Amino acid sequence: MSLDEEACFRAARARDARFDGAFFVCVLTTGIYCRPVCPARPPRRDNLRFVPSAAAAQLAGFRPCLRCRPELSPDVAAWRGTESVVARALALIAEGALDAGGADADSDAGASVDALAERVGLGERQLRRLFERHLGASPVQVAQTRRLLFAKQLLQDTRLGMAEIALAAGFGSVRRFNAVFQAQARSARACSGSEAWVRLYGRAPSTLRRGPAGVASGPRTPVTETVTLRLGYRPPYDWDDMLGFLAARALPGIELVEAGRYRRSFATEAGPGTVEVRPGPRGQPVLLATLQVPALRALPGLVARLRRVFDLDADVHAIAAHLGRDPALARLVGARPGLRTPGGWDAFEQAVRGVLGQQVTVQAGRRLGAQLVELAGPRVDPALSGDRRLSRLFPAPAELVAADLAGLGMPRARRATLHALAAAALADGRLLQRGGSLDDAVARLRRIAGFGEWTAQYVALRGLGHADAFPAGDVALQRSVDSPRRVAERQLLARAEAWRPWRGYAAQHLWTADAARRQGA
Repeated sequence: MSLDEEACFRAARARDARFDGAFFVCVLTTGIYCRPVCPARPPRRDNLRFVPSAAAAQLAGFRPCLRCRPELSPDVAAWRGTESVVARALALIAEGALDAGGADADSDAGASVDALAERVGLGERQLRRLFERHLGASPVQVAQTRRLLFAKQLLQDTRLGMAEIALAAGFGSVRRFNAVFQAQARSARACSGSEAWVRLYGRAPSTLRRGPAGVASGPRTPVTETVTLRLGYRPPYDWDDMLGFLAARALPGIELVEAGRYRRSFATEAGPGTVEVRPGPRGQPVLLATLQVPALRALPGLVARLRRVFDLDADVHAIAAHLGRDPALARLVGARPGLRTPGGWDAFEQAVRGVLGQQVTVQAGRRLGAQLVELAGPRVDPALSGDRRLSRLFPAPAELVAADLAGLGMPRARRATLHALAAAALADGRLLQRGGSLDDAVARLRRIAGFGEWTAQYVALRGLGHADAFPAGDVALQRSVDSPRRVAERQLLARAEAWRPWRGYAAQHLWTADAARRQGA
């Protein structure tokens, strides 16, 4: 990727938060790379080099800054569009698409890249070329850098031991963890994990724990206890609106929103877990996520899921500039510059919620969801969360297929749609798989009996992360544009063409404005 180095220098010198995650600053004299918002005094211009990704910086031999902590940087970049193939591949890598296959052997990593390329609709060579062009590194190098930076974050923010950190960061074994560190540290001879850490980060693991951003004291955290992590974003962030959205749809037994915090239960392959998300300290662009998990290797996927649910990687400035070309949307964006598009915790769960919400109000959809959880949701030991109100898990496809839904207060045809959705999800693992194009995702969903265009677009937006999805048949959207009367779906779609590739964000602004008007009426 070709960066405008003078523009990058000006942004870094101003510590402009709008560019956090768009590029990284490599300092030739110290061998360190930083975020554009690093509080350290910037060196002279001729001592700086700018790269598009943390992977490119580490590939060039630079180590991450301990003050600005690149691992907390939001995963945004100036080149990214919603439907970008690279963006979709990055999202899959964040969810662990290259972790299992690349755990122990280069050949396995190659096979994983093939599978990744297939999921985003490209050949393996073409995907590699796109990564080199836009990120300055290969898919495997990007995945390894993510794991290494996540390991660094776990070391600084938790009391986990090194063996636990290796597994939690997505490495298949401690041996592989040490091998990657040695390779990244460019060691000419074999060395221990601790020695490689010194070469890669400039200090021993024990000193990182005592750093200003680390945990100063206390016993090491056992695997069975909670882990609190910081999740960075690019400000502004409208936390109140995000929390209000989640509160209005929170399902009893699974979700709680109170005291400015969001909590929920969830399932992993190793068993149930819980999470609590709250704002970070004032002035710090981070959310704090406290997770309780039965197996630490689930952490990378859970972090990626949380970033998706809370839309932490959105480039709100680029989105606002684009949508602001429409006078009606310009007013809405100006009123709520930090508005995000909430994602679903799980694609299947969001698809079920979409069916429950067909042609009913948000409140009615929530009531139906509560009934469904009571009918088919597995029970959880309240001791897991310490709160009896988090006592259920959302039903998986097999549990929904086996459930008798006659007790749900909804038409028989819609109950049949729920069963059809669950059966289709069981039969075809690719049905709700992320990574493909929006058109492909909508086409797959439309093949399910009872799924119309509105439901398919809504699930693509909330559950599959397609921010250009746009359920134009939604009544609230049709009455929210700057017309005194409700507009036809065809007219709305024509108007929304100018909002691509961010139609989902336009929809979120319109929904929010419509809700505010109705509350004030």
